[in-house]
Amino acid sequence: MQILISEKAEHDLDIMDPAIRKIFIKHIEKISQMPPRRHMRFGLPFNVEEVGQGRIVYQMENDSMIVLRCFAVHKEYEKWYSSFK
Repeated sequence: MQILISEKAEHDLDIMDPAIRKIFIKHIEKISQMPPRRHMRFGLPFNVEEVGQGRIVYQMENDSMIVLRCFAVHKEYEKWYSSFK
């Protein structure tokens, strides 16, 4: 499976602490080998995966996994998520 990382997710990873970034990258690789688990509500075409207190928002298309955003803190994720309600 091909892993694509959006510019926003790349920026999110760049501003993270290196230790946290390493955990996120390992988790992204793990997700790419397993089928998606949790789908977001409100008809949004995204999947979300928990990484400690953070979240990875991604989308599955054909044989690709597109990482849209990476949030190190749950509060940032909630703020982004509430913008869709």
